[in-house]
Amino acid sequence: MTMIEDRTVREVIWKKEEYTYEAAYGFVPNLCGHLHTDDRERDCMVIVPGGGYCMCVPPEADIAASAFFKQGMNVFVLTYTTDITMSVPLKKQPLQDISRAVRFLRMHEKEYHISGRKLILCGFSAGAHVSGTLAVHFSDVEDPDPAYDAISNRPDGVILSYPVITTGKYTHPDSIRALLGEAPSEQELAYFSLEKQVSKETPPCFLWQTREDDLVPVENSYLFAQALLEKQIPFAHYVFPAGNHGLSIATEDFFAGNFGEEYTMEQVRNAVEAVRDGKGVRVSEKRRQELIKQFFGEDEMPEYHSDPSLKEDVGLWVKLAGVWMGRL
Repeated sequence: MTMIEDRTVREVIWKKEEYTYEAAYGFVPNLCGHLHTDDRERDCMVIVPGGGYCMCVPPEADIAASAFFKQGMNVFVLTYTTDITMSVPLKKQPLQDISRAVRFLRMHEKEYHISGRKLILCGFSAGAHVSGTLAVHFSDVEDPDPAYDAISNRPDGVILSYPVITTGKYTHPDSIRALLGEAPSEQELAYFSLEKQVSKETPPCFLWQTREDDLVPVENSYLFAQALLEKQIPFAHYVFPAGNHGLSIATEDFFAGNFGEEYTMEQVRNAVEAVRDGKGVRVSEKRRQELIKQFFGEDEMPEYHSDPSLKEDVGLWVKLAGVWMGRL
């Protein structure tokens, strides 16, 4: 596998006193960047992995960054706040994370050689929900640092890959439970049901999913596309006939399990070790035992199985997205 050959950077996006999420376990949201070394100004891509708001999964991180790096972009992977214990509702913390990430990159645009260029988000599954939430609610997010708050957090475009969109009939229940807890209010459910929140200010979007998605119903992307159409927001929408959830970039490397580094799992590793040692934050004994079995049991983690032939159609989405970005 040919992974990224570039100048890499890692930036923590919150100061210690700014980041107060209770179940962080020492983790602070961060950006890992892959920059071309010629110092040419380039478009910027922010990869936002999914993982049901419980983790940021490696198959949707470095391998996706590599694909857009090869298209000539400077690329960053955002590891945002999640909760593998599902004990402390995340609420607006992931939205705050992605908003700060966009502002952070624009504040440092000269350093990262993205000055005056497009900044695009590319989210997968729950990461697409994080990205889509910023796309519809960017004007709501006040940054605690006035210097950042003065910078626009509106992305120039958003790619939503097999996205969690709705909190309604076709939702992914576990993602919404991790985000909002066991008893969210009607106001919270409406706020995070993104198809209800599209406005004339929502940036252009590129959506793709498979009809056979076995985890997040394909209706999610249809609901958002319809809302974009009604508000006359430019968008592209591709639905491929076959394939399971979580196909990432659907290349040979993906199907071979060559995902790159696993740095996006830092918060998960910290959390499960704390839970094992009886130091979890409001973690029930039932959930504690589930996590111990999942991460410290003798059973091997299940292997990922999918059909490599899907690269012939699903694998085209990165190229299609490149064409779409070129028209923004």
